[in-house]
Order: sequence, then structure tokens, then C-alpha cells
Amino acid sequence: MAASKVAVLKTSPATVIEDYKRLMRLAGYQAFLPKEPETALKINISWHFFYPACSTTPWQLDGVIATLLEDGYAKEKLYGCHNRTVVVSAKRGEVVNKHNQVVVDKYGLRNIHLYEKSEPWIRYEPKAKMLVLDSIYPDGIRIPKRLIGSNIIHLPTMKTHVFTRITGAMKNAFGGLLFEKRHWTHSVIHETLVDLLAIQKEIHPGIFAVMDGTFAGDGPGPRCMVPHIKNYILASGDMVAIDAVAAKMMGFDPLSIKFIRLAHEQGLGCGDVREIEIVGDDIARVNFQFDGLRDTFASRGQKLIYWGPLKPLEKFLLRTAIAPWSYAASILYHDVYWYPLIGRGRVKRALETEWGQLFTRY
Repeated sequence: MAASKVAVLKTSPATVIEDYKRLMRLAGYQAFLPKEPETALKINISWHFFYPACSTTPWQLDGVIATLLEDGYAKEKLYGCHNRTVVVSAKRGEVVNKHNQVVVDKYGLRNIHLYEKSEPWIRYEPKAKMLVLDSIYPDGIRIPKRLIGSNIIHLPTMKTHVFTRITGAMKNAFGGLLFEKRHWTHSVIHETLVDLLAIQKEIHPGIFAVMDGTFAGDGPGPRCMVPHIKNYILASGDMVAIDAVAAKMMGFDPLSIKFIRLAHEQGLGCGDVREIEIVGDDIARVNFQFDGLRDTFASRGQKLIYWGPLKPLEKFLLRTAIAPWSYAASILYHDVYWYPLIGRGRVKRALETEWGQLFTRY
């Protein structure tokens, strides 16, 4: 079997669009994405504010679309693809992060929100043996009908995460393939990501990922991180491999991260960086020395429910009519307290950098 390949390049605000074109071609993206099917551009919106490293960057989306069109992918078959969570508004997020009304509109692509009434969700019976999803959802796993038979390009950013240590291409499917009750899976999040990758391999004719690390986030992600300028971009047709390389660059042993190890063991991709062909720039000595173990007040509370002394109350607290208390608590903490008092200052400083100035110009 051919070695898994991950392309990694250093970039700059002046060259980033051309660098994305070179990156995707170095990774051999056309071998993974047939031109006949439609292609979903799975945009990552982790917050409905602009916060560096949190969500897909406009230049990331811009570079990917420009490459696809330049290489003969039909505009009519490409579409921006969004999910919704109970605490993040994708429609607000796509505007403030300059996805829709800027990049998507510039190219005249469709922009689809998978949770709208016009988008049916259907029950899906995976061929692969599930680790947890069939027990989490005994009435059946529901996925968007639109995604069946569509290519998908995941557009994550390089960042740490309070539940999975790092988040990347595999985690980016969490929103798109699971409906709003996906928070039911947080206590078994690693196994869930593996199940979702197995399902993706069944329903998508082509899967590819392009990861932006121009800003990279360290700390209690996906929102309350410290952003760092790292100037790297990555691409691969192997979701496990790109997450493993990103984890290694951030300073972690990829196989110590459970979802990467499980996916590697199940043959869904390569999580051992020694077996991955890395093309582009030499990253042998790259180590961001990220921590990824810090928590916020909100995430500490969540962990008490998922894995701590409040575990016996998980179903009552999060799967009954009283569950909206947790949504309200998250919004109050992140949007009302943390962003105005801490996040806004970090955003202001980031906007003064060259990448911040590029964001402003979009």
C-alpha cells in the first residue's frame, strides 16, 4: 500500500493563495477528489466571533476554491457547507469570519446550511462495525442526505481542544455528520470520531483536508485559546495522517492521542508519523511546544459530567428537558464573560499583525 502523504508548507500573507495552490498539488489532491460528484467545502466555524485559529480562515477557503476552479472543477458542483451547534451560530460566524458574503460570494458558489428545513437528514446504517454510535443512538444514526455521494474537503485550523487534545480533519466531521444532539457523544468523543471517519469512507467518493496553521491556537480550544502566528499550511487525503502530523508539529506524540491511535489501529489512515511521507518543507525540528491540557471554568464543569463524579447524572443533565441549562451556561461563559473580558484584547492584538491586516482587507 502506498504511503500516506501529507504536504506542509511555510507561507506568508503575501503568498498564501499561491501557496495553497502549490500545497494541494503537492499532496496530489486530484487523485482523491473525482470531478464528477459535487464537492462540499466543510467550513469550520467554532465561534460566531472572529477569533484567530478558531475557524476556517478566508484565505484558506479562497485558496482552496481558486485551486479547484483553476484545475477544472465545475463551479456548479462546489458548495460551502455548514453545520449548526446549540451554542454557535453558523450564520453569524460565516459573516464575521468572512466566508459567505466575501469568499463564497466572490466565486459565485452555493452556500448550504445542513440544518435548514430544505436539507433532509436520513437514517444511515453503516457497513463498518461502530465503536459507539449505534449504542449512543439506538433509534438510528442520522446524517445529511446531501453528503451521501458528495466529495468533502475539510477546512480545519491547527488548534488544541479541551476534549481531544488537538482538533483537525477528523474532528471537522463531527458537526457535519451528526445532528444537534451530538453533544451526547462527548463522553466517548474519541471513539465517535473514529466511527465518523468510517462512515465518511462509505458515503464520500472523495475525502481531502486542507488545514490552516497561519494562526495556531494553544490552550482550552476550540475557543478560549492563545493564538500564535506559525505560518504553516497542511494538506492530505488521509485524515488520520494530517491530524498526526499537525499533532507532532504542535508538540504531541500523535499515537498518544486516542482518536488518532484508534483510527490508525482500525486501518482508517496512518497515525504513525514515521510511516507518513511528508512533502514540501522540512518540519523535522518543528515543535510549537503547545500544552493542550489547560481548562476553562466551563470545560472543567463539562469534564465533571462526562468523566468525573457527576457522570451518573449525565443523561439527566444533558439528555432531558433540562439540557438547555448547559447551552445557556456555555453562552454566558464564552460570549458574555470570556470574549469581552479576555478574547477581545487578543483579537485586537492579532489584527495588528500582518495576518490580521490581511483579514481586515478581505
